[in-house]
Amino acid sequence: MMLISRRHVAGPAHFNEEEAESFGLALRHFEHVLEDVTGALRIYTAAMGESSRHFHAHMVPRYATMPKNATAWGVFDLERAAKAGEISVDPAEVSRVSEAYRLALAAHGPPSLAGGSWFRSSS
Repeated sequence: MMLISRRHVAGPAHFNEEEAESFGLALRHFEHVLEDVTGALRIYTAAMGESSRHFHAHMVPRYATMPKNATAWGVFDLERAAKAGEISVDPAEVSRVSEAYRLALAAHGPPSLAGGSWFRSSS
């Protein structure tokens, strides 16, 4: 899943005050719901900003058992491994988790933000 800024901005160093104030609340909310939906031990989050100057943070569930025994930064290499055919991905499971996440976000409502929601989550 990804957390994407609604405004075109390179990253947190360039957020306006409202975006900066809401970022932590939005990230906490989206990660908490993703943990609940996936049963993950934790959610790893990273934003590199290399391929796009528009801020987006990747939220990746970390399970007790991971393909290739990936941990830490290795978890983010799994997408490349899947694209290279080194590991298999079940499209039905991807759809199931994405839909469960969408439904859970709709049921929980947006995070409580004083300045409004400046971020959205996407699969």
